[in-house]
Amino acid sequence: MALTDVGIRNAKPGAKAIKLADGGGMFLLVTPAGGKLWRLKYRIDGREKLLAIGAYPEIGLGEARRRREEARELIALGKDPSREKQREKLRARIQAADTFKAICDEYCQKRRRDGTKGWAPATATRSEYLLSLVCGSIGKLPIGEIEPADVLTAIRRIEGKGKLESARRSLQLAGAVFRYAVATARLGSDPTRDLRGALTAPTVTHYGAITDARKVGQLLRAIDDYEGSGITKLALQIAPHVFVRPGELRHAEWSEFDFDAALWVIPAGKMKMRKAHHVPLSTQTVELFREVQSVTGPAGYVFPSIRSRSRPMSENTINGALRRLGYSTDEMTAHGFRAMASTLLNESGKWHPDAIERALAHGDTDKVRAAYHRGAHWQERVEMAQWWSDHLDQLRKGADVVPLRSQQTR
Repeated sequence: MALTDVGIRNAKPGAKAIKLADGGGMFLLVTPAGGKLWRLKYRIDGREKLLAIGAYPEIGLGEARRRREEARELIALGKDPSREKQREKLRARIQAADTFKAICDEYCQKRRRDGTKGWAPATATRSEYLLSLVCGSIGKLPIGEIEPADVLTAIRRIEGKGKLESARRSLQLAGAVFRYAVATARLGSDPTRDLRGALTAPTVTHYGAITDARKVGQLLRAIDDYEGSGITKLALQIAPHVFVRPGELRHAEWSEFDFDAALWVIPAGKMKMRKAHHVPLSTQTVELFREVQSVTGPAGYVFPSIRSRSRPMSENTINGALRRLGYSTDEMTAHGFRAMASTLLNESGKWHPDAIERALAHGDTDKVRAAYHRGAHWQERVEMAQWWSDHLDQLRKGADVVPLRSQQTR
């Protein structure tokens, strides 16, 4: 006869294990210790096997029968229920290990070592920070269980703090992690694809930059009168001459310079476009770098942190110095020296636009064109570097001297 709930509850243990049959090969095993375990006896490929369904009362009679029927359906399809149960446990363990945080870390490591397409150090640091904000909400969740609403909640927390651009970029990076999981067969689809348009669009802002020749002269004179750190002052004086990205200047190392050849070679790993960048140095620039070298050389960072020579100067140092000189963020930034050079060099009409673009290390998607321009415009870039430094000297001397725009403090 089939089992009943009353009969199961009243079943008492004996000196030996007792089997109470329910039909279809399933029985309740009552152990001498009082345990009540559901078992299913079946045959597959001519061999008799036993499937553990669960323990009573955690698995009630109705649930045990449902699981028995599922197992019998598998047997009818030629599948072994025990083997399928093992596979399901393995899948569950893998899924539990494949949390968003685990795959996020794996993705970031991949992007750091992606060859010419890999993240530059500054990009990696910023991207990993933004992803950590997302991981705070969904990092411990198995990636296969994350739904669009979970991601949106995580991003909304960033957006709610007024960090609209960070929220936008965090969503993009999270999407990249999900797509990586799809590509590595651990996820069916990217849940962020349905979130486009869900965030408030940030207002596009441009780096503050002085591009008026007369005001450039005023800025250069203000820099010469800077009363803060000597190394910071030299960094400010060098920045307009080389007009590299602020991070490239901060991370400059003495091993990258050849003063005899008047050349600075920035390794590919430090460049945004992941290609080594050759910077021709004017005589004025070489002189300024030699002055820095007498203080921070001959090895290590050109502009080390004031706290440790093993780290470069803070990313806020040059911008902070510009603020002390009285220039607001809207007027001038460390990145603004690039716009200054680009504008005035193009307005001069003396140089080929491609030579200026190469000097700014802007990428060229056409590899053949990029290789040609790198060679074809090198000599022009060397001449342009010297002309630019001479022009900056003229601007510094050419306009009326104006008083400092703010009282500086040490």
